[in-house]
Amino acid sequence: MGRRAGFAAVAYAFGATMMGTTLPTPLYTLYQRRFGFSELMITVIFATYAAGVIAALLLLGRLSDQIGRRPALLLGLGTSALSAVAFLVAAGLPLLLIGRVISGFSAGIFTGTATATLVDLAAPGRQARATLVAAMANMGGLGCGPLLAGVLAQTAALPLRLPFWLDLGLLVPAVAGILVMPEPVSHRGSIRWRPQALSVPASVRATFIRASLAAFAGFAVLGLSTAVSPAFLGKVLSIHNAAVVGLVVFGVFAASTAGQLLLEVVPESRALPAGCAGLIAGMALFAAGLAASSLALLVLGAMLAGAGQGLSFRSGLASINSASPPEQRASVASSFFVVAYLAISIPVIGEGVLADVTTLRAAGLAFAAVVAAIAAVVLMLLARGAGGAHAGASADRPKSG
Repeated sequence: MGRRAGFAAVAYAFGATMMGTTLPTPLYTLYQRRFGFSELMITVIFATYAAGVIAALLLLGRLSDQIGRRPALLLGLGTSALSAVAFLVAAGLPLLLIGRVISGFSAGIFTGTATATLVDLAAPGRQARATLVAAMANMGGLGCGPLLAGVLAQTAALPLRLPFWLDLGLLVPAVAGILVMPEPVSHRGSIRWRPQALSVPASVRATFIRASLAAFAGFAVLGLSTAVSPAFLGKVLSIHNAAVVGLVVFGVFAASTAGQLLLEVVPESRALPAGCAGLIAGMALFAAGLAASSLALLVLGAMLAGAGQGLSFRSGLASINSASPPEQRASVASSFFVVAYLAISIPVIGEGVLADVTTLRAAGLAFAAVVAAIAAVVLMLLARGAGGAHAGASADRPKSG
């Protein structure tokens, strides 16, 4: 297989793998009825995904540099298939939890490795395009998972089985493509299993804090969309159609992809503030939709917040990469991703706890307020940084007379 065909094969495998991680989203209420667990347990099941992602990032973040891109990608595809099998045979809570951890592990392996492989296989001078393709495959796959599972659950038999059989079928051509792709890594080192150290140099710390806070707020929105949106739609708006649930979640990830594309036209200095403003406005509309039981406001708010997440995430990552010393760039980026993936577990579990103590509507309103507050803190930090830079420039300016 040539480099161009290999590029397409990796992009397909990336999308298929990420799609598998979000297939359970519209099925959580079905699992809840079948196995009888609480709303809090749904958020715990979802959050175990983040544990798998973070474990893979810390333990295997540099694996493809040591053993080659192809073996690492095949490991990611294998764990993705194993996760689907766990859901296929699940007869209770334990295998659901195991399946989510394995799913997160596959995503943690694939996210960095597939992105690096696409950059490796890109034509000279097209590395920026390769990064954009990676982002679209990532978010596109995440969005298609709930849509596919929701449509199948609503229109076909065996709603808790068929999506995962189809997932396994889609992984077959992905494995075939990776097996015959060109291997970009020619010099391989010894395998080291020690956890990757996370560090942020002092010179990058201010940039990192702003970017990671924005990423935390944005990824919390994605976590809420994929973990709790079926409950919001079913219990607050009385919408129990799994296809509609899948379409709503797909819309959030499509908006995130559009937000990332906006960085092509929005000046980089304005991208992070604009993304945070989108998160605040989106959460305001989302809260209004919950308070008024309005599907239109809820969906519009979630999509606006999704667009803000995409723009702020890509802008924040770009600013961290440009500010980090080359020899520490990978470690700083890993730290950034760990913060982002913590955001799809801790806030979502907190929302589940609050929903058990109060009501689902109250928990959703509190969640929206917290996300908007974090985004507002980033805006204040940006304003303070801009004010400090302006003051410094004025002090350095020579005085006349």
